[in-house]
Amino acid sequence: MDGSMFIGTWWALIPPLLAIILAFITKEVYSSLFIGVAVGALLYSGFHPWDSFVNFFEIMKNSMNLNILIFDVLLGMIIVLMAKSGGSAAYGKWAGTKIRTKRSALLATMGLGVLIFVDDYFNCLTVGSVMRPVTDKHNVSRAKLAYLIDATAAPVCIIAPISSWAAAVTGFVKGQDGFVVFIKSIPYNYYALLTIVMMISIVLLKVDFGSMAKHEANAAKGDLFTTGQKTYKEEEQVEEKRGKVCDLVVPVITLIICCIIGMIYTGGFFSGTDFVTAFSNSDASVGLALGSIFALVITLVFYVVRRILPFNECMDCLPEG
Repeated sequence: MDGSMFIGTWWALIPPLLAIILAFITKEVYSSLFIGVAVGALLYSGFHPWDSFVNFFEIMKNSMNLNILIFDVLLGMIIVLMAKSGGSAAYGKWAGTKIRTKRSALLATMGLGVLIFVDDYFNCLTVGSVMRPVTDKHNVSRAKLAYLIDATAAPVCIIAPISSWAAAVTGFVKGQDGFVVFIKSIPYNYYALLTIVMMISIVLLKVDFGSMAKHEANAAKGDLFTTGQKTYKEEEQVEEKRGKVCDLVVPVITLIICCIIGMIYTGGFFSGTDFVTAFSNSDASVGLALGSIFALVITLVFYVVRRILPFNECMDCLPEG
């Protein structure tokens, strides 16, 4: 059977529909996507087993952006280092002394989410671990905290020019300057812009409805989980006797600066190209990968020199990340 007979027909809808349906039924996203890709490979090869096997890996190779994978893995390492150093806990304690009301705690959560715009996973993991003690103190339900973090992270990242989202979108655009296309599309990204406006409105107007109103009502009585008890074991708090706010701030700022330098480097800035041109011509995925590598090295050196973490403990954090 010739696989070309399925190209451009309604058969092309089967792999994505199958993946979506299986995801709903099994609640397993990765396995469902895997099956969807496998079925797509079968259709592409005309149901020839060996050709399908070869095409499967060819499709995976061509569709996977290894630079983004490297970037996200290195982000995980930096996050673990910041947690082990006590920087996240120190920032949370410092914020707790400055934040006096529930509204300001929610606004601070959103504000930190806006500042950490490089990657939405990095955003969620960092903001969640840092602000959780602060919002707990002001009886913010875990559902409200999770909602604010998630609804701030992705919208901010998908309109930030220096982010893993920008790198991914830039890589998908063929035949023209992907970065310029991304910049021009920002005013039309209504989901991101309206979600950010909605988040601010909900916090300022103190509006909650549906299940969220129930969670918040219970949180006001001290039940942050709406279950009467904690639904999961709290993570063991990291010993942070010597951890300071700078142990969180320095790695984050370093990461952002290194990623910017990495992007303009790929655009030829250090070969004489002006900043704007270099930025628009940059290979964002490569720049983010390079920047995260240097940020990780600088973070390691920073912690070792400050004697926050010994070298062997820093190395133990890398596989965990």
